[in-house]
Amino acid sequence: MPIELLMPALSPTMTEGKLAKWSKKEGDAVKAGDVIAEIETDKATMEFEAVDEGTLGKILVPEGAKNIAVNQPIAILLEEGEDKSALAKVPKSPVAPKPAAPAAPKAETKPVTAASSAPALTPSKPTPSVTPLPQAGEGKRREAAQGEGGRIFVSPLARRLAEQAKVDLRAINGTGPHGRIVQHDVEAALKGGGAKRPPAAAPFTPPAPGGGPLSKAAVYALSGNTPFTEIPMTGMRRTVARRMVESKTTVPHFYLTIDCDIDPMMRVRSDLAEAGGVKLSVNDFVIKAAALALRKIPRANASYSDDAILLWSEVNIAVAVALDDGLITPIVKSADTKRLPDISAEMRDLGTRARAGKLKLNEFQGGTFSLSNLGMYGIKDFAAVINPPHGCILAVGAGEQRPVVKNGALAVGTVMSCTLACDHRVVDGAVGAQYMAEFKKIIEHPSILLL
Repeated sequence: MPIELLMPALSPTMTEGKLAKWSKKEGDAVKAGDVIAEIETDKATMEFEAVDEGTLGKILVPEGAKNIAVNQPIAILLEEGEDKSALAKVPKSPVAPKPAAPAAPKAETKPVTAASSAPALTPSKPTPSVTPLPQAGEGKRREAAQGEGGRIFVSPLARRLAEQAKVDLRAINGTGPHGRIVQHDVEAALKGGGAKRPPAAAPFTPPAPGGGPLSKAAVYALSGNTPFTEIPMTGMRRTVARRMVESKTTVPHFYLTIDCDIDPMMRVRSDLAEAGGVKLSVNDFVIKAAALALRKIPRANASYSDDAILLWSEVNIAVAVALDDGLITPIVKSADTKRLPDISAEMRDLGTRARAGKLKLNEFQGGTFSLSNLGMYGIKDFAAVINPPHGCILAVGAGEQRPVVKNGALAVGTVMSCTLACDHRVVDGAVGAQYMAEFKKIIEHPSILLL
């Protein structure tokens, strides 16, 4: 029977996406693992891989189409032995794809007066987001079904096996692409090897400031009718805003600041560049030092859950990278085990692809600890907002010359201020202080970083 390919949820925050490009055309053979299309989400442009084999029978959503809801059919895959006559058996989708929106005009500053523009700024009613409901019998065709704690991705073969064996798909942990349940997972569950899914936390609804959100008209009035330039709110910016509100209203932050003498590190950096031609940034040293300190103080490499504190076995550093319309955190995985040149090369690659919107999901989702460095902008010190579910985020300021006391005498040294923001539910003050002391020791003795 023909298989409907649905708009995938390529990130936890994704509700709709743009079909940027089709990598296959109608009539092309498709194998498991083949890239079918490129999907643009609120975070990046990612590849959509096939999990079934067959022939791409019909494309339902054209290239460039925007605002395609998650779970909406975008194409039909014909299974082995089927031809286009089988397409007639597929019921029409309950939701038609939305056409691509016209390009927004460039923002320009316009003088505004209360008399002339107040009516134009009357807020319109918000459009509720709607998830299309499946028609009768559609559940057997869809790759994703609604289960406890959210959507469940399942291949058609795995679904049939589960139905025949009367296995509850919600009790199976998928090992396929993006957590999809495949044949092997159902067979493992029948043998007693299936893993239970942990209950998902209830979706967070940020409280409305002052009893309700401020409309554009209200903000305009409160500002005294000042002329303004309007910048459209992107999906990424909305996601960043939502997560920052969530973090600051649900996570109890506390902050610890320490000053590090980085003169020894700067000498090592200069020596490596002159003698070996190895060009490293201060951020490369900081990533490695932050990771090694987590190995020494593993209680700081943790996350909070309602059931337990999770101490992570790997040290995966999520590094904040600024984009034109938001922020993204590519991850240096197992940073404690990598050499400085490898970390440097990996960060250059991740940073370049992050700015181009070409990161893969597993390259920016996850991580165990966050790092934000604004030193290159001359910021002396700052306190960063925790990136849930991480238990900590390290904010790094600029290295600058300051008067310091060395060997009992006043001298000039290069000092870098670093501030650790901790989730007090999972990291106590003493643990945070121990971590910062260990980080300072590693940064000030850079030979440790070269081992």
